[in-house]
Amino acid sequence: MYQYKYVFAQLIAFLDRNHFNYLVRKYAGDKYVKHFTCWNQLLTLMFGQLSNRESMRDLIVAIEAHHQKCYHLGLGRHVTRSNLSKANTNRDYRIFEDFAYHLVSEARRKRATDIFKLGGNVYAFDSTTISLCLDVFWWAKFRKHKGGIKIHTLYDWRLRFQLSSTSLRHQCMTPRR
Repeated sequence: MYQYKYVFAQLIAFLDRNHFNYLVRKYAGDKYVKHFTCWNQLLTLMFGQLSNRESMRDLIVAIEAHHQKCYHLGLGRHVTRSNLSKANTNRDYRIFEDFAYHLVSEARRKRATDIFKLGGNVYAFDSTTISLCLDVFWWAKFRKHKGGIKIHTLYDWRLRFQLSSTSLRHQCMTPRR
């Protein structure tokens, strides 16, 4: 059984819940609400944004697929399309707008300090597939009718040094004329 917090729950732990509750009280966002609160609405919309959902129906289908985890994700148990639709229509948008401005100002304030002064090395890792034409690069077959190579790049932020695990040479990448 999984014993640790989900990644989404770890992300929302960084949100300032006290300031959000202040905004909800200021704009009376949870007035006459029993179950689907402004906090649940915010987390539902964040889940949709982070999981790249294209519509409300797509979002609700994804949430229903994980309905056993909704409580642990912080979404609550009453996430339905009608609840979300009514909340989006009836609640004051200024709650979420002011909270977004608050988050941006917090990010700017924290960025002003040296965020990358960490105890160890800081790396950025990228894994990219580059498509190649099979007529020119016959050796680069990675699917039946497609050619390409996979490049893994590791970038050290302190040394500004790039390490690449590909074994290709520059001559192989230039097209023949």
